[in-house]
Amino acid sequence: MQNQSTKTLYDYWNSLRGSRSAPDRRDIDPTKIRGALANTFILELNDNREFDFRLAGSHICAAYARELKGRSFTRLWHPRDRDAMETLVRAVTEDHAVALITFQGVTALNTKLSVETILLPVRHNGSTQTRMLGAMTAMDEPYWFGSQPVVEQRITGLRLIWPDDNSLADMARDIAAAVPQDVLFARANSPIEPMAATVYGRQARRYAHLAVIDGGRR
Repeated sequence: MQNQSTKTLYDYWNSLRGSRSAPDRRDIDPTKIRGALANTFILELNDNREFDFRLAGSHICAAYARELKGRSFTRLWHPRDRDAMETLVRAVTEDHAVALITFQGVTALNTKLSVETILLPVRHNGSTQTRMLGAMTAMDEPYWFGSQPVVEQRITGLRLIWPDDNSLADMARDIAAAVPQDVLFARANSPIEPMAATVYGRQARRYAHLAVIDGGRR
């Protein structure tokens, strides 16, 4: 995590959940994360089984030069990256992992912006399937930020973090398959490198063209 707003939101989420895999949406107090609010968002599942922005901070809206409330989060991503994003979303909503994403946004004038995004599971009406908490922060804000909207974005890096897994002895990869060389997945505290196709003989649960390896979490 390279941005302070990402760290602030993650630390607050982690403290809020306690021994649970995810906190309840009603427990979130915006006053506790004032410094990160401009970069914070909440997503909700729509009738098409995609995620829309329920709330989006002012800095996020500035990157796209428009209000994002009610707009699709899923369709922000380049079509070739949507399978990878669907994989991450399922890991967050079903397995209660934390997803850390970096991407490059490109404007109509071909100016570029590097952005860090985090997705965190939250419970709504007892389920983690319909809401996600997150933050989206530019690595550096160029002079044109807010006046040239991002019109295309491509993933440059991915990590899945299991907050409850602190074991360095059980460092089997969580995701292993044909992951593009520039899109990398790793367990928290493990080195980021291309994944192998097999993982110590563990049973893999497949998401699209990727596989999540069970084991390590308690």
